[in-house]
Amino acid sequence: MTGSSRHPLITGAGITGLGTLVSRVLGMLRDMATAALLGLSGGGVMDAFVIAFRIPNLFRRLFGEGALAASYLPVISAQLVHDRRAAWKLASTGFFWLTVFLSGLVALITVLCLLGWLVWGDSPRVTLLLGLVAAMTPYLLFTCLSAQVAATLHALGHFSTPALAPALLNVCWLFGALVVAPYFSDQEVQAYVLAASISLSGVIQVGVQLPVLRRLGFRFDYDWSAARAGLAEILRAMAPMLLGLAVTQLNTLADSLIAWGLSSVPGGPPTIDWLGGAVAYPMRQGAAAAIYYGERLYHFPLGILGLAVATAIFPLLSRHAAQGDRPKLGADLTLGLRLVVLLGVPASAGLIVLARPLATVLFEHGEFTPDDTSRAARMIACYGGGVWAYCALPVVIRGFYALGDRATPVRVGAAVVGLNLALNLALVWPLAEAGLAVATSLSAAAQVVLLITVFSRAKSPLGWRALAATTARTLPAAALLAAVGWATLAWLPEKPWLASELVRLFAPMAASTAVFFAAYRLLGGRDLRVLLAGREETA
Repeated sequence: MTGSSRHPLITGAGITGLGTLVSRVLGMLRDMATAALLGLSGGGVMDAFVIAFRIPNLFRRLFGEGALAASYLPVISAQLVHDRRAAWKLASTGFFWLTVFLSGLVALITVLCLLGWLVWGDSPRVTLLLGLVAAMTPYLLFTCLSAQVAATLHALGHFSTPALAPALLNVCWLFGALVVAPYFSDQEVQAYVLAASISLSGVIQVGVQLPVLRRLGFRFDYDWSAARAGLAEILRAMAPMLLGLAVTQLNTLADSLIAWGLSSVPGGPPTIDWLGGAVAYPMRQGAAAAIYYGERLYHFPLGILGLAVATAIFPLLSRHAAQGDRPKLGADLTLGLRLVVLLGVPASAGLIVLARPLATVLFEHGEFTPDDTSRAARMIACYGGGVWAYCALPVVIRGFYALGDRATPVRVGAAVVGLNLALNLALVWPLAEAGLAVATSLSAAAQVVLLITVFSRAKSPLGWRALAATTARTLPAAALLAAVGWATLAWLPEKPWLASELVRLFAPMAASTAVFFAAYRLLGGRDLRVLLAGREETA
């Protein structure tokens, strides 16, 4: 007798993906408002704003929602089970020292910005960047504290307030962009308004969660001697994860700094002074902003698909690892990768085809010019080609984490940083800023291939036959998706009306999606129901 049961991976991915979708939509609205306000290349303000925001965001990902929160949660959860008073001492001492460390970091960055003003005070481009960095740096203190409070609330079984807190960044940002900034005509002042809104959002994120934590019994009780062992355990678990996260985040920051440093400005010299004036600038003003807008579009499918699957698959893989069931671990990781291939490859093709309509509908308003749209569309297409790899990375890395191996992803990631830097410098002159996106996509693909190969050889065999079969059906179906999308775009008239732009976005999207799934089914994709509905056939 044959029955079917819903696979927990698909159930978890669907729930997580829905929550992420809401967050991504709100974030897209904020980016649309920012694009209309600051444009892409005009005055170089958006370039400076993007790089300045990446710095506190880097620390948020490291010490907020990243390594520290992940290391802290299991320790505080265990303390709460055995001794709630000891848990409050651990939380209080952790909050105190995190505040001290981050406050010192904020002070250091601020002092470095002031020193930079003294050295490069005659360069308006540099002083704007340093000023925005200083204005946004307080955000890193409050958002990291907010993440620690959220982790404590999660350990207490309270999820609604922590789920609301991150959205407050987008709400404050939108308020600044739509309500406050338009009162000023100078774009630099508008950028400072957005910077202040971002820093304010961090304060609000902490402020809405602390009363809830207190209502659930928390009382500040600093006790270093009682908390020392727990803090040491947190730091030991945090170190390898911090290294792994730092590789990716520093790589992203480096791309933006390369784009900013190797871009010419209107009226400035066409060649690079610090290279002896013999080499022309490969990019022009707006390159860092173009990277930002391109990344925001590929983060959409990454959040809905890649991170959702990775979040849902991790407890399953961890359970199999704890039971010593390597074959089941390999089978579930294979299922996750097949799901990523089935949906990630057509997502890549779709972003390439629809790059221009997406950039037009989302960004071409206010200060965002048609030339800005062309540049953003090119970046969306180049980043889009690597969506399948970006989505696969968090999934396969969770396989290593489930087996307690955090070193291998770090080593592979460090090697890929070198590859990415080499590709950046090789491709940026012939392709301008698009070369940075192509380098990122190729590096991500290489990282996925390396990690999957190492995992299958050293950890647990993967279902290569099933993975190859899914890939063999997906690639031609995705090619047909692209062909139908381009044909539909060529057939539809291009008119400067919002209704026409929306039709040029959604009509090819609908037609190519329908053709993809029909073609996949005709090519023998009988696993389509299993992968999308998450049904496991059982005897």
